[in-house]
Amino acid sequence: MKRTSADERPSTTVRRRIWKVRLEHGRSDVRVQQDTLATEEPLEIRLHVSGGESVPISITMRTPGNDFELAAGFLFTEGIIRRPDAIERMEYCVGPFAEQQYNTISVRLRPGVQVDTDRLARHFYTTSSCGVCGKASLDSLRTQMPSWTDHSDVKLSVPPAAIVSLPDRLREAQSVFDRTGGLHASGLFTADGAVVGVREDVGRHNALDKLIGHALLAGQLPLRQHVLVVSGRASFELVQKAAMAAIPVMIAVGAPSSLAAQAADEFGITLVGFARGLTFNVYTRPERVVGLSA
Repeated sequence: MKRTSADERPSTTVRRRIWKVRLEHGRSDVRVQQDTLATEEPLEIRLHVSGGESVPISITMRTPGNDFELAAGFLFTEGIIRRPDAIERMEYCVGPFAEQQYNTISVRLRPGVQVDTDRLARHFYTTSSCGVCGKASLDSLRTQMPSWTDHSDVKLSVPPAAIVSLPDRLREAQSVFDRTGGLHASGLFTADGAVVGVREDVGRHNALDKLIGHALLAGQLPLRQHVLVVSGRASFELVQKAAMAAIPVMIAVGAPSSLAAQAADEFGITLVGFARGLTFNVYTRPERVVGLSA
């Protein structure tokens, strides 16, 4: 697969003048200084099917960087493509006489690759806060799952000591967060806590799509011996993406939603929430945590 790169792209951070206010003894101490913000830019993903036109299928607000991984991960976790060799080429594209902003990616599929035209007819719109709008129900999700997502024979045991250490290890690997304080992250780890990979983005779903997209393009799926850690809450969208990649254990710093827990239980994922300090809650499939049983 060919990927067209570029020498200059939007930075992951921008500098901005701010007024920093501190209240002391009833008076405001105001200082003008520079602050670093996480960049947020739109990315349009267009899909070109052999013999057809280029169709826009997603506009997502994201932090620039790892854009090809984001596009590949989105196509896979949404069930539009099933394998990495479905993609023939990815490139940034721009109209005639227009300045290149690196905010549109064209994905060309290989000849003969079949896609669900009804799914392409939907126009996905995502934001940094709400994930994919109009998400399919659990019944629809079942029809998208690759055969490898059966976790019944996955032999993976995660020690409690590893679980409580992983949020800090994820935080330590967030290079852009150190400068901005404003990015979500998703990280893959081994069962004993070793870092496999980390991706950051203003959107929690984008960070996970980048991480899974990297694994897809590297031929590393399914991720059946890995632990996923996410920096915020555990939403249905994140559990869905983890299930598509066959990740058996998902750890969230925040709370899970009811539908996230339901999806995790149905698709055989051990879901851990509120992993903070020395405590955590196990919501589904506790047998993969050392010392617990179903």
